[in-house]
Amino acid sequence: MAKYLTIAPMQLADIDEVLVIEHLCFPTPWSWFAFHTELSENHYALYIVGRMGERIVAYAGAWLILDEAHITNVAVHPDWQGHGFGKQILLALLARAKAKGASRATLEVRKSNHKAQQLYLRNGFVFRGVRHRYYTDTGEDALIMWKDNLDDVAAFVEITG
Repeated sequence: MAKYLTIAPMQLADIDEVLVIEHLCFPTPWSWFAFHTELSENHYALYIVGRMGERIVAYAGAWLILDEAHITNVAVHPDWQGHGFGKQILLALLARAKAKGASRATLEVRKSNHKAQQLYLRNGFVFRGVRHRYYTDTGEDALIMWKDNLDDVAAFVEITG
């Protein structure tokens, strides 16, 4: 039986729970201040959380600039990976970005993060380039990926709420 996340806009009160996931998923996690700034000052920001019951188990974010959604974060708590929640949170983010005027999306992903690359490839993203030594913590390259058409995600917002 498939499990579905309850999707909602990220609120300031969600930051502490989001930070737990952030620290478990990324070698150089964002700070509380970074998320607070995104939510309270960045007018281009779109951040959502995915809950199972009352617990936040996934989150995602993007900057909406003109007709593009630049994805900044997609993460699922390690205890909840393998249930399709990465796909759910990604598609919910893209559906909301489309509803706000985005027609395409882009992101950078670590060259070593094969799991994330597969998620993006399975959901219509393609490789378009490399940002050499993009990640300052390790000097790792970033792969640039694009999804040129968000038409296939428009209905997903109705499923997830």
